[in-house]
Amino acid sequence: MSLKINKEQSDHERHAMIKEQIEFRGIKNRALLVALEKIPRHLFVPLEFRQYAYSDQALPSYCGQTISQPYIVAKMTELLSLKKTDKVLEIGTGTGYQTAILAELAGTIYTMEIIPELHDIAKVNPVIQKYNNIHFILGNGYKGYQEAAPFNAIIVTAAPPYIPEMLVEQLSPGGRMVIPVGVYEQTLYLLTKDINGKVMMYPLLGVQFVPMIKK
Repeated sequence: MSLKINKEQSDHERHAMIKEQIEFRGIKNRALLVALEKIPRHLFVPLEFRQYAYSDQALPSYCGQTISQPYIVAKMTELLSLKKTDKVLEIGTGTGYQTAILAELAGTIYTMEIIPELHDIAKVNPVIQKYNNIHFILGNGYKGYQEAAPFNAIIVTAAPPYIPEMLVEQLSPGGRMVIPVGVYEQTLYLLTKDINGKVMMYPLLGVQFVPMIKK
């Protein structure tokens, strides 16, 4: 596949990605699979890596960051069990691929990015601009976004060394948070908060994310 990808190529590669990488590994949420089929991942990948956009790997992004492996994006999203009425906080906008998927599945998305260049890149992406339910915030993800809290779901796409307490506080009763945690060895956690405010943590699998930046 050349650097310039035509629609027929991208549709074929995206369909194969979903069948061979995502459904094959057990992702069953139909609305999520439809969103993955709809959103052209290659338009969120830097041009020099665009030929690998639908491959089974994380890819380099801008500013020393990465774009997560498609299966990990799907797995983390499925764990949130999103509904169309949900309000979601995303920590780590990146180029906006995960953001677009969330916008397809939930009601309102607040997405935070600490790197100004990435914040600006995501906002002008032509795919992202089709959505009217995304709010972009330039800020420190460790603090969350108190102005719009609480959130039905929180997804963190960079790894802090510990789970930020302010994110836990901003999760609604009955809410779910998916977050990679660790420095040298990282684990993906599902955190739930019941209607009484009791928090439970479930370690799921080993992962490798860029470190979560803290000002």
